[in-house]
Amino acid sequence: MDICHKTFKTFKTILLGRAARNRVAAGKCAGWPLSHVFTLKLVLLCFVCFVFNNVVSAQDPVRIAFWNMENFFDPFVDSTRVYNAFTVDGMQHWTKSRFYKKRNNMYKAILAMSENRPIGILGMCEVENEYVLRSLFEQTPLKKHNYRWILIEGPDKRGIDPAIVYSIDHFQLVESKVFPYYNPEDTSYHSRDILYAKFVSVHPLGSGDRGSSPAMTPVEETSPKGVIAGLTRNLPQMGDTLHVFVNHWPSRYSGELETVGSRSCSATILRSKVDSIVACAPEGYHPKVIMMGDLNDCPTDPSVYDVLRARHPSEMEEGCLYNLFGKNDDLGFEGTLKHQADWQVFDQIIVTPAVMDDREGLHYQEGSARIFHADFMLEDDETYHGKKLFRTYIGPRYFGGFSDHLPVYIDLVR
Repeated sequence: MDICHKTFKTFKTILLGRAARNRVAAGKCAGWPLSHVFTLKLVLLCFVCFVFNNVVSAQDPVRIAFWNMENFFDPFVDSTRVYNAFTVDGMQHWTKSRFYKKRNNMYKAILAMSENRPIGILGMCEVENEYVLRSLFEQTPLKKHNYRWILIEGPDKRGIDPAIVYSIDHFQLVESKVFPYYNPEDTSYHSRDILYAKFVSVHPLGSGDRGSSPAMTPVEETSPKGVIAGLTRNLPQMGDTLHVFVNHWPSRYSGELETVGSRSCSATILRSKVDSIVACAPEGYHPKVIMMGDLNDCPTDPSVYDVLRARHPSEMEEGCLYNLFGKNDDLGFEGTLKHQADWQVFDQIIVTPAVMDDREGLHYQEGSARIFHADFMLEDDETYHGKKLFRTYIGPRYFGGFSDHLPVYIDLVR
């Protein structure tokens, strides 16, 4: 605001100085005409609004989110897979109209969660293929936010995988890969891969953290083409490097105790990859790593708390990761999914200490970790009271809702 005030005073002085010179030159001792005064005020008002908008926009946070989309299938038969329940003739009678209903529900929820701004990075799971992503992000109002995505099909028997969607207004993709699930004690069991991507944040020259336009790509220019009549072209600057892992750990379908070892295996794989990134970093550089996903365990369960060593910021110890969803007291809602009468937080975002460091670059905005819970995503729970999730299906029964999980997000600021 100090910048706005000083700029306003300077601009006003220049205009008034010119006005005074014009009046003297014209011999108008009787003062300025009313129409000129009104014009000056209008110009000043427009200028202040312009400067204020640019300063405020430069401080907009970058939202990082995750959502389990619950069976986001297209309605077509996949002849390469045995599982085809989500087709017209399949067990779920998944028609095109039901698919489009689901898609439209999801885009409305994503728009609401993003507050009609582009989400920087959105991790997803239970996504079948690129067709559903293209339909969601290119054939709905989400198209205006310039999203791209990463999806690498894995070994899941139902054909659902994690995905990463990102806005090129905020990030440029450097590389992506998957880390397969592996349990040395049960090599016959296959689960979903962990999806990894490395990004670099981008913002136009001279505009703080504001994202680049879709046409902008990092370029190096040795010629003066970037400068026209003393004005610098709006070329993007490369900023922070972010490492992102999206997870969908083995479910509890066969029982919590029976499957706890499988989730501990996923936690071991994830922790080893994060430790590798940190160990390979140059001396004095602390990588910014963001882990997110449906872990199918709560923050205090052994896979998360002991194996991954992710703790709430109030419980931090040397060598631990920050679990920003470690306690649900300040997340804005009771949990991300409901089992009978109990809400639980299976969907979490976890970061390395560098993401918490507010001294340089993009960092976590204190208190921004939230469970997104718009009213239209919930319905009355007549059996266990309170609210429950408005789902697409419960078993074979179609309800036409959203998902069996609520999304989660954090904000990064510079």
